[in-house]
Amino acid sequence: MRISRICEVIPSLIAWLLVAALASPPVFAQQTGSDAATSVPQTWQMLDYLAADYAGAVKNGTVVSASEYAEMREFARHARERVLALPASPATPALREQADQLVSLIDAKAPQAEVARQAHALTDTLLQAYPIPTAPAKTPDLAHGATLYQAQCAACHGATGHGDGPAGLQLSPRPIDFTDTGRADQRSALSLYEVITQGVAGTPMVSFAQSLSSDDRWALAYYVGTLAYPVADAKGEQAWRDDPRARGAIASPNELARARVTSLTDTLGVEQARVIVGYLRAHPQAVHEALAGIPLARARLADSLHAHGEGRSDEARQLALSAYLDGVEPVEARLDARNASLRSRIETAMGAYRTALTSSTDSDTVSAQARDVDTLLGQAQTLLSETAASPMTTFIGALTILVREGLEALLVVVALLAFLRKADRHDATRYVHAGWVLALFAGAVTWAAASYAISISGASRELTEGLSSLFAAAVLLGVGLWMHQKSIGGRWQSYLKAKMATALNRRSAWFVFGLTFISVYREVFETILFYTALWNEGQGMWLLAGLAAGAVILCLIAWALLRTSQRLPLGLFFSISSLVIAVLAIVLTGKGVAALQEAGWTAVTVAPVPSIDLLGIYPTWQSLLAQLAVALMLAAGFAVNRWRARAA
Repeated sequence: MRISRICEVIPSLIAWLLVAALASPPVFAQQTGSDAATSVPQTWQMLDYLAADYAGAVKNGTVVSASEYAEMREFARHARERVLALPASPATPALREQADQLVSLIDAKAPQAEVARQAHALTDTLLQAYPIPTAPAKTPDLAHGATLYQAQCAACHGATGHGDGPAGLQLSPRPIDFTDTGRADQRSALSLYEVITQGVAGTPMVSFAQSLSSDDRWALAYYVGTLAYPVADAKGEQAWRDDPRARGAIASPNELARARVTSLTDTLGVEQARVIVGYLRAHPQAVHEALAGIPLARARLADSLHAHGEGRSDEARQLALSAYLDGVEPVEARLDARNASLRSRIETAMGAYRTALTSSTDSDTVSAQARDVDTLLGQAQTLLSETAASPMTTFIGALTILVREGLEALLVVVALLAFLRKADRHDATRYVHAGWVLALFAGAVTWAAASYAISISGASRELTEGLSSLFAAAVLLGVGLWMHQKSIGGRWQSYLKAKMATALNRRSAWFVFGLTFISVYREVFETILFYTALWNEGQGMWLLAGLAAGAVILCLIAWALLRTSQRLPLGLFFSISSLVIAVLAIVLTGKGVAALQEAGWTAVTVAPVPSIDLLGIYPTWQSLLAQLAVALMLAAGFAVNRWRARAA
């Protein structure tokens, strides 16, 4: 085999691949209205205030305060008008129905719990349809919040928050008692932040938006939110550490800001919910410290969007990349076993968001991309938290991972073995066997290192996969063209007589060994990290059973391919082998570019095509253009081979 010729074309092939991979069509901006940005916070605050204060208007179906009840009815109708005046969205019919139900409940003097539940459901739908920032940009400083409270709030609300400050005793209505647990259970830190920001119309509570920064208002809101739960600090740390239900319910700073005791009661119970909410408001950094997997990805995504909004572009891109590599990548195997399509869409959407950060200065475009990513991440978080790893899920995941990842390497190994046997060079097959055996051993070393010695980052994993895929694709491209040349015009006969009658030279031996090792190791590296993630879910016996079943299937495929190749005429064997290797080169090109995109080395522009992982087809223009470039080189090479054969 003319290894030197192959080596000569590899640099140019890699250059072609990089040119195709880096080619990026323009990104189109998406415009959104600004009305929602100003109206939604006010509407949300109105509904939240209604949910908390309705108890002072109606009890047991009887109006206890006519003025309060009139205010509740007015707020409900005004909120409905504001909701329906927002720009149209797919959620508009649901918002209209929920707003009508809220008005009907208040008119019917329904119990406070029903009204609060309906008002909060409406606020949740409102924020999903018209997202606004709902969490602090950085961890609130509670000590600073306490200082601000004494300076700005104690005169009215009292030094300890009982609503008995010297100035507050002269006000009508009287200031809120922040230590009232029944009322506090209905409020979130976001509720308090919005009141501090906007004030409350018709009351002495004024807006502090001009006198306090956003960070100050969040620090003050979190401090005020602890006053109803004074014993939470002593019990909360252990409760938060020992209760996985709580960590699942409050898995991000955004969820902490919106957390209410009433919304957690069904999951945690009243007392446990109060202890945990009080503790986390006093120690919001505990949520950051507990972040992992999808919640970590969502937090980094929010931090990235905030950094972009403040003009810190490099930090925004690094946070976006970390969201995938540190958040999604470690749970990719678990997610892939449950919903491979969702995993693929998340990868593409996160890549598109990173590209938007680089190529677009339009904040609406970047925000829209971030919302799309967060929606998909929310689906993944729900799927992973609610769907336990069943034995059958683990078995099928282990089986499909091995077959999917191992098939490409198997085809390369079988093609090399079949070629050497057809050429009656059985002595050379030991280099192929040495290559795949050593690749398996290197994979075992990788697992040991990843488990006990070092932590293999997501970036390292993607770069290893991407660069090795592109290298293998470049080599296979040359091999495919060479095999096609020998398959036409009877050239394989003269080649075998001239080349295979002599011993395999050292350069060819290293080529056979190297191609085998690289092709197998890149798959072993990927597969072992997948299995490590699945092993941590338990069901170890089912995982081993799936692995064994996948190994049997791969062995059967290898046996069938080798048996079939032995019966093929040599010319037909060269023709089929050249096509198989050409297809593998295209597949590995797509996978290599996709891996480099996930590592942040290459831009991502979404293309309207389905994702077919087995064929290396991904919905990005960069990977598709790289594959097209390889396909065109193969077509041109095959055409040149046929033209030369006819000329000869």
